[in-house]
Amino acid sequence: MAGHSKWANIKHKKAITDAKRGKAFTRAIKEITVAARMGGGDPAMNPRLRLAMDKAREVNLPKDTMMNAVKRGSGELEGVNYEEIRYEGYGIAGAAVIVDCLTDNRVRTVADVRHAFTKHGGNLGTDGSVAFLFKHCGQFIFAPGTSEEKVMEAAIEAGAEDVVTNEDGSVEVICAPPDFSAVKDGLEKAGLKPELAEITMKPGIEIPLAGDDGAKMQKLLEALESLDDVQDVYTSAVIDE
Repeated sequence: MAGHSKWANIKHKKAITDAKRGKAFTRAIKEITVAARMGGGDPAMNPRLRLAMDKAREVNLPKDTMMNAVKRGSGELEGVNYEEIRYEGYGIAGAAVIVDCLTDNRVRTVADVRHAFTKHGGNLGTDGSVAFLFKHCGQFIFAPGTSEEKVMEAAIEAGAEDVVTNEDGSVEVICAPPDFSAVKDGLEKAGLKPELAEITMKPGIEIPLAGDDGAKMQKLLEALESLDDVQDVYTSAVIDE
Protein backbone atom coordinates (compact mmCIF):
# COMPACT_ATOMS: atom_id res chain seq x y z
CA MET A 1 0.00 0.00 0.00
CA ALA A 2 1.49 3.35 -1.04
CA GLY A 3 0.91 6.73 0.56
CA HIS A 4 1.88 10.28 -0.25
CA SER A 5 5.44 11.56 0.09
CA LYS A 6 6.22 12.10 3.79
CA TRP A 7 9.95 12.56 3.87
CA ALA A 8 10.27 16.27 3.03
CA ASN A 9 7.56 17.14 5.54
CA ILE A 10 9.22 15.14 8.30
CA LYS A 11 12.62 16.70 7.65
CA HIS A 12 11.03 20.14 7.71
CA LYS A 13 9.23 19.41 10.99
CA LYS A 14 12.45 18.15 12.59
CA ALA A 15 14.30 21.26 11.40
CA ILE A 16 11.70 23.52 13.01
CA THR A 17 12.02 21.61 16.29
CA ASP A 18 15.80 21.80 16.23
CA ALA A 19 15.72 25.53 15.46
CA LYS A 20 13.40 26.25 18.38
CA ARG A 21 15.21 24.35 21.09
CA GLY A 22 13.83 26.57 23.86
CA LYS A 23 10.28 25.86 22.71
CA ALA A 24 11.08 22.16 22.49
CA PHE A 25 12.26 22.23 26.12
CA THR A 26 9.06 23.96 27.25
CA ARG A 27 6.88 21.45 25.41
CA ALA A 28 8.78 18.51 26.85
CA ILE A 29 8.52 19.85 30.41
CA LYS A 30 4.77 20.48 30.08
CA GLU A 31 4.09 17.03 28.62
CA ILE A 32 6.13 15.26 31.30
CA THR A 33 4.34 17.23 34.04
CA VAL A 34 0.87 16.39 32.71
CA ALA A 35 1.75 12.76 31.99
CA ALA A 36 3.06 12.30 35.54
CA ARG A 37 0.00 14.00 37.02
CA MET A 38 -2.40 11.77 35.09
CA GLY A 39 -0.63 8.41 35.34
CA GLY A 40 1.95 8.64 38.12
CA GLY A 41 5.69 9.27 38.17
CA ASP A 42 6.92 5.78 37.22
CA PRO A 43 7.58 5.59 33.45
CA ALA A 44 7.53 1.77 33.59
CA MET A 45 3.87 1.95 34.64
CA ASN A 46 2.94 5.06 32.66
CA PRO A 47 3.32 4.75 28.84
CA ARG A 48 2.54 8.42 28.23
CA LEU A 49 5.26 9.48 30.67
CA ARG A 50 7.74 7.07 29.10
CA LEU A 51 7.10 8.53 25.65
CA ALA A 52 7.32 12.08 27.00
CA MET A 53 10.69 11.33 28.60
CA ASP A 54 11.96 9.70 25.40
CA LYS A 55 11.03 12.84 23.44
CA ALA A 56 12.68 15.02 26.09
CA ARG A 57 15.92 13.07 25.67
CA GLU A 58 15.73 13.57 21.88
CA VAL A 59 15.84 17.36 22.38
CA ASN A 60 18.56 16.99 25.05
CA LEU A 61 16.47 18.23 27.97
CA PRO A 62 18.77 18.11 31.05
CA LYS A 63 18.07 15.13 33.31
CA ASP A 64 17.56 17.30 36.42
CA THR A 65 14.98 19.40 34.59
CA MET A 66 13.22 16.24 33.45
CA MET A 67 13.07 14.74 36.94
CA ASN A 68 11.81 18.01 38.44
CA ALA A 69 8.97 17.99 35.89
CA VAL A 70 8.09 14.44 36.95
CA LYS A 71 8.08 15.52 40.61
CA ARG A 72 5.87 18.53 39.87
CA GLY A 73 3.43 16.34 38.02
CA SER A 74 3.29 13.68 40.72
CA GLY A 75 2.86 16.29 43.47
CA GLU A 76 6.31 16.10 45.07
CA LEU A 77 7.02 19.69 44.02
CA GLU A 78 4.68 22.65 43.56
CA GLY A 79 4.03 23.73 39.99
CA VAL A 80 1.61 25.13 37.43
CA ASN A 81 -1.52 23.09 36.75
CA TYR A 82 -1.82 22.70 32.97
CA GLU A 83 -5.10 21.94 31.19
CA GLU A 84 -5.32 19.93 27.98
CA ILE A 85 -7.36 21.60 25.21
CA ARG A 86 -7.86 20.61 21.56
CA TYR A 87 -8.81 23.07 18.81
CA GLU A 88 -9.96 22.09 15.32
CA GLY A 89 -10.09 24.08 12.13
CA TYR A 90 -9.38 24.39 8.43
CA GLY A 91 -6.38 25.73 6.59
CA ILE A 92 -5.70 26.39 2.91
CA ALA A 93 -7.84 24.52 0.35
CA GLY A 94 -9.91 22.99 3.13
CA ALA A 95 -7.03 21.05 4.69
CA ALA A 96 -7.99 19.95 8.19
CA VAL A 97 -5.96 21.06 11.22
CA ILE A 98 -5.94 19.83 14.83
CA VAL A 99 -4.10 21.85 17.48
CA ASP A 100 -3.37 20.23 20.87
CA CYS A 101 -2.50 22.61 23.70
CA LEU A 102 -1.42 22.53 27.33
CA THR A 103 -2.28 25.80 29.06
CA ASP A 104 -2.79 27.53 32.37
CA ASN A 105 -4.96 30.21 30.70
CA ARG A 106 -7.71 28.99 28.35
CA VAL A 107 -8.79 32.53 27.33
CA ARG A 108 -5.27 33.47 26.20
CA THR A 109 -4.79 30.23 24.31
CA VAL A 110 -8.00 30.32 22.27
CA ALA A 111 -7.33 33.96 21.35
CA ASP A 112 -3.81 33.11 20.15
CA VAL A 113 -4.95 30.07 18.16
CA ARG A 114 -7.86 31.95 16.58
CA HIS A 115 -5.56 34.84 15.60
CA ALA A 116 -3.06 32.46 13.94
CA PHE A 117 -5.82 30.80 11.89
CA THR A 118 -7.38 34.12 10.84
CA LYS A 119 -4.10 35.85 9.99
CA HIS A 120 -2.90 33.03 7.74
CA GLY A 121 -6.06 32.24 5.79
CA GLY A 122 -7.56 29.53 7.96
CA ASN A 123 -10.69 29.19 10.07
CA LEU A 124 -11.06 27.95 13.63
CA GLY A 125 -13.88 25.40 13.73
CA THR A 126 -16.06 23.85 16.41
CA ASP A 127 -15.27 20.80 18.55
CA GLY A 128 -15.51 17.67 16.40
CA SER A 129 -15.48 19.55 13.10
CA VAL A 130 -12.40 17.74 11.75
CA ALA A 131 -11.35 15.15 14.39
CA PHE A 132 -13.38 12.44 12.64
CA LEU A 133 -11.03 12.78 9.64
CA PHE A 134 -8.06 11.54 11.72
CA LYS A 135 -7.08 8.27 13.39
CA HIS A 136 -5.39 8.27 16.81
CA CYS A 137 -2.47 5.88 16.41
CA GLY A 138 1.20 5.14 16.96
CA GLN A 139 3.37 6.00 13.95
CA PHE A 140 6.96 5.12 13.06
CA ILE A 141 8.61 6.38 9.87
CA PHE A 142 11.88 5.01 8.48
CA ALA A 143 14.14 6.69 5.94
CA PRO A 144 13.91 5.80 2.24
CA GLY A 145 16.08 2.77 1.55
CA THR A 146 15.17 0.97 4.78
CA SER A 147 14.30 -2.70 4.20
CA GLU A 148 10.51 -2.95 4.10
CA GLU A 149 10.72 -6.70 4.67
CA LYS A 150 12.81 -6.31 7.83
CA VAL A 151 10.54 -3.57 9.17
CA MET A 152 7.40 -5.57 8.42
CA GLU A 153 8.69 -8.72 10.09
CA ALA A 154 9.69 -6.92 13.31
CA ALA A 155 6.65 -4.62 13.39
CA ILE A 156 3.97 -7.26 12.86
CA GLU A 157 5.61 -9.58 15.38
CA ALA A 158 5.56 -6.74 17.94
CA GLY A 159 1.84 -6.06 17.40
CA ALA A 160 1.69 -3.37 14.69
CA GLU A 161 -1.48 -2.98 12.61
CA ASP A 162 0.01 -2.03 9.26
CA VAL A 163 3.24 -1.34 7.37
CA VAL A 164 3.09 1.12 4.46
CA THR A 165 5.68 2.04 1.83
CA ASN A 166 5.23 5.66 0.75
CA GLU A 167 5.84 7.09 -2.72
CA ASP A 168 9.20 8.53 -1.64
CA GLY A 169 10.46 5.14 -0.39
CA SER A 170 10.01 5.85 3.31
CA VAL A 171 8.50 3.01 5.34
CA GLU A 172 5.69 3.72 7.78
CA VAL A 173 4.48 1.53 10.65
CA ILE A 174 1.07 2.06 12.26
CA CYS A 175 -0.10 0.61 15.59
CA ALA A 176 -2.79 1.16 18.22
CA PRO A 177 -1.73 3.72 20.89
CA PRO A 178 -1.63 1.12 23.73
CA ASP A 179 0.79 -1.00 21.63
CA PHE A 180 3.21 1.86 20.92
CA SER A 181 5.83 0.92 23.53
CA ALA A 182 5.80 -2.78 22.58
CA VAL A 183 6.19 -1.99 18.86
CA LYS A 184 8.94 0.56 19.59
CA ASP A 185 10.85 -2.01 21.66
CA GLY A 186 10.39 -4.69 18.98
CA LEU A 187 11.74 -2.43 16.24
CA GLU A 188 14.72 -1.40 18.38
CA LYS A 189 15.55 -5.04 19.21
CA ALA A 190 15.62 -5.72 15.45
CA GLY A 191 18.18 -2.90 15.07
CA LEU A 192 15.70 -0.58 13.36
CA LYS A 193 15.81 3.11 14.30
CA PRO A 194 12.92 5.23 13.01
CA GLU A 195 13.38 8.88 12.06
CA LEU A 196 10.03 9.63 13.66
CA ALA A 197 8.28 7.72 16.46
CA GLU A 198 5.19 9.24 18.04
CA ILE A 199 1.58 8.80 19.01
CA THR A 200 -0.22 11.01 16.55
CA MET A 201 -3.46 11.93 14.79
CA LYS A 202 -3.07 10.48 11.29
CA PRO A 203 -5.33 11.87 8.54
CA GLY A 204 -7.46 9.35 6.68
CA ILE A 205 -7.41 11.45 3.51
CA GLU A 206 -4.44 13.68 2.66
CA ILE A 207 -4.61 16.90 0.65
CA PRO A 208 -1.49 17.62 -1.44
CA LEU A 209 -0.59 21.32 -1.57
CA ALA A 210 2.08 22.96 -3.72
CA GLY A 211 3.14 26.43 -4.87
CA ASP A 212 1.38 29.38 -3.23
CA ASP A 213 -1.11 27.15 -1.42
CA GLY A 214 1.70 25.07 0.02
CA ALA A 215 3.60 28.17 1.15
CA LYS A 216 0.50 29.68 2.77
CA MET A 217 -0.30 26.44 4.57
CA GLN A 218 3.28 26.17 5.81
CA LYS A 219 3.05 29.70 7.27
CA LEU A 220 -0.18 28.79 9.08
CA LEU A 221 1.33 25.63 10.54
CA GLU A 222 4.48 27.46 11.63
CA ALA A 223 2.40 30.22 13.25
CA LEU A 224 0.46 27.63 15.25
CA GLU A 225 3.62 25.66 16.14
CA SER A 226 5.27 28.82 17.47
CA LEU A 227 2.55 29.54 20.05
CA ASP A 228 3.70 28.97 23.62
CA ASP A 229 0.69 26.87 24.62
CA VAL A 230 0.71 24.60 21.56
CA GLN A 231 2.11 21.09 22.00
CA ASP A 232 1.26 19.43 18.67
CA VAL A 233 -0.24 20.39 15.31
CA TYR A 234 -1.73 17.77 12.99
CA THR A 235 -2.95 18.36 9.45
CA SER A 236 -4.33 16.53 6.43
CA ALA A 237 -2.16 18.74 4.19
CA VAL A 238 0.91 17.23 2.52
CA ILE A 239 3.11 20.10 1.36
CA ASP A 240 5.23 19.45 -1.72
CA GLU A 241 8.57 21.30 -1.77
